[in-house]
Amino acid sequence: MIERDFDIPFIADLALREKQIQQNYRPIIAVHKWFARRPGTLFRGLLLSEFTPGPLRESFYRAHDLSGLSIADPFMGGGTPLIEANRVGCDVIGRDINPMAYWIVRQEIEQLDLKAYRTAAHDLRERLDSKLRRLYATRCHYCGSEEAPVKYFLWVKVQACGQCGRDVELFPSYLVAEDVRHPKNVVVCPKCGDLTECQSRDHPGPCQTCEARLSLQGPAKDNSCPCPHCGAMNTYPNPSLGPPRHRFFAIEYHCRHCKPRHTGRFFKKPDAGDETRVAEAERIWASAETRFVPEDEIPSGDETDRLRRWGYRRYREMFNPRQLVGLELSCRLIAEQVDERVRNALATNLSDLLRYQNMLCRYDTMALKSLDIFSVHGFPVGLVQCESNLLGIWSSAKGTSIGSGGWCNIIDKYDKAKAYCHAPFEVRHRGGSKTRVRIRGEWIGDHDGTTTSGRKRMVDLRCENAVQMHLPAASLDAVLTDPPYFGNVQYAELMDFCYVWLRRLVDGHDPAFSHPSTRHPDELTGNLAMGRGLDHFAEGLSAVFRRMAEALKPGAPLVFTYHHNKIEAYYPVAVAILDSGLTCSASIPCPAEMGASIHISGTGSSIIDTVFVCRSTGSVHRQSIAASADQIASLVQVDAERLRAGNVRLTRGDIRCIVYGHLIRLATWHLRDGWDATRPASERMDSVALWIRAVGGSSAVEGHLRELLTSAPRLQGTMVRDEGDTYGPDNEQIPF
Repeated sequence: MIERDFDIPFIADLALREKQIQQNYRPIIAVHKWFARRPGTLFRGLLLSEFTPGPLRESFYRAHDLSGLSIADPFMGGGTPLIEANRVGCDVIGRDINPMAYWIVRQEIEQLDLKAYRTAAHDLRERLDSKLRRLYATRCHYCGSEEAPVKYFLWVKVQACGQCGRDVELFPSYLVAEDVRHPKNVVVCPKCGDLTECQSRDHPGPCQTCEARLSLQGPAKDNSCPCPHCGAMNTYPNPSLGPPRHRFFAIEYHCRHCKPRHTGRFFKKPDAGDETRVAEAERIWASAETRFVPEDEIPSGDETDRLRRWGYRRYREMFNPRQLVGLELSCRLIAEQVDERVRNALATNLSDLLRYQNMLCRYDTMALKSLDIFSVHGFPVGLVQCESNLLGIWSSAKGTSIGSGGWCNIIDKYDKAKAYCHAPFEVRHRGGSKTRVRIRGEWIGDHDGTTTSGRKRMVDLRCENAVQMHLPAASLDAVLTDPPYFGNVQYAELMDFCYVWLRRLVDGHDPAFSHPSTRHPDELTGNLAMGRGLDHFAEGLSAVFRRMAEALKPGAPLVFTYHHNKIEAYYPVAVAILDSGLTCSASIPCPAEMGASIHISGTGSSIIDTVFVCRSTGSVHRQSIAASADQIASLVQVDAERLRAGNVRLTRGDIRCIVYGHLIRLATWHLRDGWDATRPASERMDSVALWIRAVGGSSAVEGHLRELLTSAPRLQGTMVRDEGDTYGPDNEQIPF
């Protein structure tokens, strides 16, 4: 059982490593972008500790066949729990209210003829190259070759001055590249626009072309920018001006001829030929008849209102003409595919490609690469945008892509993702080395892809509210899920960006794509624009948990991950557990985020999830049922030590989330007798809050953790070690 056999240090160490470069451990995630994916190693560990005998450290690297077990995920999102369950032979049942989640998980699990996919993808890339190569070429500054492929085009936003009407370039900085992955800093001259390479960012010196004084600081700051012509101050954004305009000001390219004797990257100011190619793309687009570029309007929302404040009103306005030409042609070629599964795979590629092929991508001046539109789980509109080469640049010598954001990259990642389905592996760490361990006998899919064995697995995936699931009572062996975290990521608003394109490619063949948007009133993320608060979240989570509890076999676990920076967001979790008639038998901490993620790095956020294990009947260690702040603190100390043994460096935010997990688990234990699920959601959450306040709340628990908290950094990065005390007999069990 999980409560007895789950190995926190072992799984924590693997999960932490996986989250640093997740697609190296679980290549399948590269099928398509989804948000906040939990580590596959965590769910493999949960499944094996529940259903297989022996130490988890040993069983983890062996093949397993758990056929006959039925596992459900009512919030399948990116599909991690279902993929792990399917891989070990379980029947899987998945539901999600978002059609993009349903589509992505379906593409992940569906068996695909890789040979047919590779042939079709290669043909698509070749046909695009023959039509579009000239639009993505530039003249090499060194050897004069006219065929050097561009990696990235850099654009700056331009706004007409409200006083004189002339264009104002909204440069927040003139720094193009830092001297980290390039020998020198690259700075654009505000006077002539040429690029100068310099040793110092503090003292960049004069422009190498016009000798004007260079500065890294641009004129655009705090939503205002002076006009260089008349001096008038202009504010931005200004939605009355319509979608933002951009000026093309720099290129990073790749020259195969010069690279062997060239140090660093290749940068240049656009020349006349580059401007001609931009104009050519504009002419092509102006005369094009479109079938697949969406005309959908951008609806109001918590995230999409950022776009609307910049004057965007339709999704197509977020792309420049060259991108639209390439995307329209890509869609037309994909639509010609006869093989449905191959066509769907390429359509999924196109949908994933969109996050790099738009005018909201930014250029990372340190890493020297494009940052996709979802890199911060939102719609941040920058002042300098990065356009990637749609085709991509393939290096035959290295067997990999050069740069990011093109068809080469997307096809290569998808190929590796689906190859992993045929030959899954784990990564074993010993000392300072790591090795891939092929788990022979396991595979991911609805069938194994062979014509000899013809082995099939039950895979039931649907786009619907899990409350509508028709499941016989006592039919599920487990529910494993990663439910929405209240108010964190507006999945539907973000995924609409891809959905409006994919919907046209699917073209009515799937009823999940019948609606114009992925947004749904029953979605369980907090959303001010749709009036969804904690009450909505609590009622929705409760309805799903009750449905799952009815379908679980007696004593079978409902396991879910959760974390949030505020204790109030945990109250609906306690309500849902109590309403379902289950008892929370364990709250297990485990790393689930990457500390270096753009949206986490440098903040007080936590990378630690609590894994809540709930059952209708069973037993728990008496020592785990704390009733006071000091006793709860002792449990947190034990968890901290186990995580430390798994090489997890806890921050104060991590410790806080561990405290929250225990408080919620204990609240459900102490409130379960006499619980009235018919009361309004606000009253039920108040009951949880009152119990937590009665034991002193998180502040009282933290008061007993001063030494642990004092040694923990506020932000991610520093290792923490503190000894924890336990209380009560180690093995005394309390039945429920």
